[in-house]
This record gives sequence, structure tokens and C-alpha cells, in this order.
Amino acid sequence: MVSLFDNSSKIIFKRGIGKVNSSIISSVKEVFNNLSNLTLLDKVATINEIRKILSGYSPFKEEPIDCVQWVDGSFVVANDYNPNTVAPPEMALLEHSILSDGYTQPIVSFLRDDGSYEVVDGFHRNRVGKESAIVKGRLNGFLPLSVINQGRSSRSDRIAATIRHNRARGKHQVERMSDIVIELKRRNWSDDRIAKELGMDADEVLRLCQISGLTELFSNKEFSKSWSIDCVSEEELSFELEESNIEKDKELKEGRIVHTYEKWECYKAGFYFEHPPKGMSDDECTTKYKELLTDIPLFKSVLAQVITKWKNSCEHYLTNIDMNRIAWLGQASLCFLYGIPSKYRSGFNLLTDEEKEKANRAACVYLNKWLKLNGYLLVVFEDLVNNQPKADLY
Repeated sequence: MVSLFDNSSKIIFKRGIGKVNSSIISSVKEVFNNLSNLTLLDKVATINEIRKILSGYSPFKEEPIDCVQWVDGSFVVANDYNPNTVAPPEMALLEHSILSDGYTQPIVSFLRDDGSYEVVDGFHRNRVGKESAIVKGRLNGFLPLSVINQGRSSRSDRIAATIRHNRARGKHQVERMSDIVIELKRRNWSDDRIAKELGMDADEVLRLCQISGLTELFSNKEFSKSWSIDCVSEEELSFELEESNIEKDKELKEGRIVHTYEKWECYKAGFYFEHPPKGMSDDECTTKYKELLTDIPLFKSVLAQVITKWKNSCEHYLTNIDMNRIAWLGQASLCFLYGIPSKYRSGFNLLTDEEKEKANRAACVYLNKWLKLNGYLLVVFEDLVNNQPKADLY
């Protein structure tokens, strides 16, 4: 028995070294020698069946990777919902990798009723295997597949599996992600289920719904419960607040403005990117948000730029009373100033309670400035706290 220890000499795990049963190995080798007499197609079909039988005895038989199958590429079809994209240079690199190192990962697939295999993950590995003459020739047109568990065979489950694979690795197109979230909502998936299955938070699900402009799909949105907003005095606002909260809500709802994503200035600036700006690390991005929110004069000057220069974005977001407008203003300021995406909003949690309060107040002042300039009734802080889900700049 071999034990592995960390620096504190605590056992992390123990790995058993098993003993190979020589008689079983000898019997198997004798049987396998018969494979050399088969044609290519018969050999592949027989080996695939052997793998299935072997996997049935494996302690890891519930894991799809335990039983990789070689399937004729003509029976492998791409799905119609993959939001992941690979630029031509990366596709060339992927082909080079497969040519040099071989297929080191199978294509994750789902066995359809018609006998074909639908790609769940490995869309581009599938393309290389079919489009690269050298790879296709070397593999005789076959592709390595692992098949997902049949209990996860519904379209919604397959979509969720694709997104999980993609998000675990990196980037995918925002507009395609929006389409997928909308489809799942139309299949009666709740926001909580979408967030859990796709690895998102509640605000991200909302933003992806908004991209489509289909406001009816998020009219009952539930928000994060991490708000810590307090009342700002009327004097601090420098203009008079309206008093009728019922009239305010009615007017704002009737005055909702929706723009599709390609018109949003924040979208073009990288608000929804999944990676940091060139030359910055993840930690640097979250730290930048903290630094911006604690430098209140700088924060206010950027807020002033956002509410005047990002016309379409502000119309789309700040007229929607069913979302966290304070949070959007904070994240928009970060993107406006540094090009840092909203995914680094957790920098807000690096602030002290006092710093959070000051940043929230500053953002709310400029929310009211925009509302005032554009003819909307203003936000009263007590109403924001008592009548809506709480919110902060996170």
C-alpha cells in the first residue's frame, strides 16, 4: 500500500497496487489472437463489443470514458446547439495536435433512436476527424466516442451537458448561450435549474434572457440575496425625489425600453467576455473592481461617462425595474474604464461593509441622475430595500 502525504503529513489518499491475474491475461491473449483474421470492419465491430462486455465487469462502468467506441464518422452528427467557437488558427492547432499526438480525448456523444451518434462535446474534434484528409485516412474514417448515460438522453439534458463541457474549458458565443437559455426556459426549466445545470449565477441567467429581448421570459426573475443598500439623503441626490412608489413602478414598467444585444455599447466593450483583457490575470481583474469601487471620485466620474455615452445599454438596463440596476452600473463602469468583463464582479466582495455602502450610494445617485434626465420617476432607497429584492454592486 502506497500513501501520499501533503506538507502537513496528513494522508490525502491511498492507492492500492493490485496483482495481475496471469491466467486470465493468458486466456484473453489467446482469444484476441483470432482478431488478426478479421476484416477491418469486423475487427472494429468485435473490439467495440468486447469493450462493452469488459466495461460491464468494470468498477467504473458508470463512467462513459470506461467504454470508448470506434464509430464510422458517417454515423456521427453534429448537434445544433453548441455555442462554442474555435477560430481558424486554433482549428489548425487542433488538427496539428491530433496529427502529432493522436486523439487523446474521445468525442462525447449520445446514441439516437435512428442509430446515429449526436455530438455532445467534441464538436471540433469531430470536424477534424472528418475534414482533415490525413486524420481521416489514418483512422479509416472512424472516430473515438464515449456515449453519455442513457438516463441523460433528453434534449435539455444534452444541451446542459454540452454547456458544462464548454464552460469548464472556456469560451462560447454570448448570443448562442442566450438562445440556449431561452430554449431551456421554453422547456419549463426554472431559472434555478438553468443556473445549477449550466454553472451560472442568477444574474447571468437574467442577462442571457435579456439578450434576446424577450422580456416576458424574465418578468418573474429571482435575484441574488447579497444586497446591502441603505438610504441616501435627498440632499445628496441634489434634486427632488418623487414620492409615489406605486406610480413610479407603473410608469417604469410601461416605459421599459428593449434593445437587442448588438446595439448595446457594453456588449461591444466586452461586458460578457469570459476571459480577462490581454495582459491581465483573473485576480488583477477582481482587484481592479475593488480599487474602482473604493475610489469614489473616480467611480463617480466613470458612472457619469456610462450614463451619457452608453445610451442604448442604459435604456435597456436602467428602465428594467425587475433587475439589479445598481449592480449593472457598477459592472458597466468597470468594463467602460478597463474593458474588464462583468464576470469579475466578485471584486465587490473584497470591500468592507462601509466601502460597500459608499459604492452603493454612489451608484444609486447616478441611477437617479439618469432616470431624472430621461423623464423617469426616481428611486427611493427605502422602497428599493422594502419592495424589491435587495441588491448591491456584485
